[in-house]
Amino acid sequence: MVNLEKGNARRPHRRALTLGLVAVLVLALAVAGAVMPVPYVSLRPGPTMNTIGANPETDKPLIEITGAQTHPASGHLNFTTVAYTGGPKRPISLFTALRDWLNGERAVVPQETIFPKDETVEEVEEENTFLMEDSQQTSVAAALIQMGQKPTTVSAVQSVEKGLPADGVLRPGDEILAVAGTKADRTSRVTGALKQYKPGQSVELTIRRDGKEQRVSMTLAPAPDDANRAVIGVVLRDRYVFPIDVKISVGDIGGPSAGLMFSLGIYDLLTPGDLTGGKFVAGTGTITPEGQVGAIGGIQQKMLGARKAGATVFLVPAGNCDEAVTAAPDGLRLVKAETLDGAVKALQSLQSGQGAVPGCSAS
Repeated sequence: MVNLEKGNARRPHRRALTLGLVAVLVLALAVAGAVMPVPYVSLRPGPTMNTIGANPETDKPLIEITGAQTHPASGHLNFTTVAYTGGPKRPISLFTALRDWLNGERAVVPQETIFPKDETVEEVEEENTFLMEDSQQTSVAAALIQMGQKPTTVSAVQSVEKGLPADGVLRPGDEILAVAGTKADRTSRVTGALKQYKPGQSVELTIRRDGKEQRVSMTLAPAPDDANRAVIGVVLRDRYVFPIDVKISVGDIGGPSAGLMFSLGIYDLLTPGDLTGGKFVAGTGTITPEGQVGAIGGIQQKMLGARKAGATVFLVPAGNCDEAVTAAPDGLRLVKAETLDGAVKALQSLQSGQGAVPGCSAS
């Protein structure tokens, strides 16, 4: 015969022991989740700044133009950014990743999305700084071309490789104007001229350094990866020579995605009239000198940041339209931007109430 009373007496003890073990396990998992690093990055809306207004950190115009007449502009033409938490140096915890994954304003993405495995954090930051500087140069070129003023180009030294002929002869920032007396106004022409030389031959370059022209000579060396190819040991990139001076101050913000909004801001300041009609317009997109607008990352966080700041119109690169339509916050009108010219015309149509305004639609 089974003693039911004795069995029932043991159950509360076993139940308490089980609950205690579960509580310990839950606590252990909670502690582990709070401290366990995971290879993910959490994205959130970042700062947004008015390209035709002042930098809030310095209270000075975000875009300063000298050498040309400028015109007052009202409203906003804000560029948008994405901020992040995490990374190789300060990884987020499993708990943070799960919390942010459930947050509708954030996106949790693999760490490699921001920090490729073959690059250090410092290299990524340097690249983003370079992309921002290059974007600013390109945006000035795009704005001037939109106005019918095509800027000239020059091939500039970006870096010099140690131990090769240019080491100690050329410096970053030097502009190469000619190779052996033949004009070379862009990188492709400089490299094309140097291809005619063999290792051991000498070449004379005409350069401009600190605004002064000078001639330098060097003997070409064999390339590290091809003994038959002659090199001087520099990395070159095209630089624009503008008839005006444009200074864009954004602090330590990096990346190329503000190009479209920089171009619109410059264009608005250099042309009579008011491009926004007093509206709060924000947007994003890379820009080429010819005015082509390129897709970017983090469109959802950028739209949310813009709407929180007060934007009612958002310029979306055509390549981001599908994603933008499904994630746009209430009260934000999406305008598709394929080119700088198209964006200018769309804003003019919004202001006048006449003409087509291309919107984003899901494909």
